[in-house]
Amino acid sequence: MLTVTPIYAGLLGLLFAALSARVILARKRLSISLGDGGAADMERHIRIQGNCAEYAPLGLLLLAIAEMQGMPGWVVHLFGAMLFLGRVTHAWSLSQVPQNLSARVVGMGLTLGMIVTVAMANILHALV
Repeated sequence: MLTVTPIYAGLLGLLFAALSARVILARKRLSISLGDGGAADMERHIRIQGNCAEYAPLGLLLLAIAEMQGMPGWVVHLFGAMLFLGRVTHAWSLSQVPQNLSARVVGMGLTLGMIVTVAMANILHALV
């Protein structure tokens, strides 16, 4: 039974909902029904939401597999926190005008660090 992963799935779900609401509100404010309408602000909101949608599901899947394979709870929390904080930091950094590049690097580092480490742990656990 998964006990830790659902916490991070819930947090990332709320983050995605908030990012989606920003896209919806920007569409309404800019009167753009589909696409970005050539508006840089709209394109930024769409990419921030899309980036979360691209990375969060794989991170959560890897986290759930690791938890099911018996990874200690505190380690699952550590990796879940890395994923969540990475996604929040990345979204925040892209929301800044001008963009906060150092925060973006931190966000991607946390996210990719989590994905690569947990992927490798899952492979090693399956082989040993």
